[in-house]
Amino acid sequence: MNRQPILEDDSVILTPLWQDEFEELLAVSSDPLIWAQHPNPDRWQREVFRTFFDGALASGGALMIRSKAHGNAIGSSRFYDHDAVASEIKIGYTFFSRDHWGRGTNQRVKRLMLDYAFQHVRQVLFHVGAQNLRSRIAMQRLGAELIGEEDVAYVGEPPRKNLVFRITRKEMVGPPGLEPGTNGL
Repeated sequence: MNRQPILEDDSVILTPLWQDEFEELLAVSSDPLIWAQHPNPDRWQREVFRTFFDGALASGGALMIRSKAHGNAIGSSRFYDHDAVASEIKIGYTFFSRDHWGRGTNQRVKRLMLDYAFQHVRQVLFHVGAQNLRSRIAMQRLGAELIGEEDVAYVGEPPRKNLVFRITRKEMVGPPGLEPGTNGL
């Protein structure tokens, strides 16, 4: 599975994240309110974001999210911890500029990522910071099921409590003309 595909719809495009995009993504991430509910609320700070960004690059699955209309960076997400034996992958580390909150951007991005992932795996897991109410609501809107809790150690940061959500391939609705749950597979 290529964990850095190019994915797009009519409003967003996801491309592999590159080292030379640090300053551009830092500009998006420098709003403290973006991180207020995240496990590390200091990620808006340059040094802390550098650790996060370097971890994203090292993951081999980080994606830059851009507005298709303007080409500007609006956030980032990633695929990580692909387990071919368990037929699962995780999606997370997602953030967006506040001007894209409440506009369906997160759902569009997650649908693109889920549709791609389900070509390769049977289930997708999401780690969500236990205090991150916005992300928990977003998971419910996607139809993800809360399946547990675990401590997650982000690169260069201490472990923090996260909720684990799951969506399986059979729970996804396929394109028009296909039976629900087939996802074309």
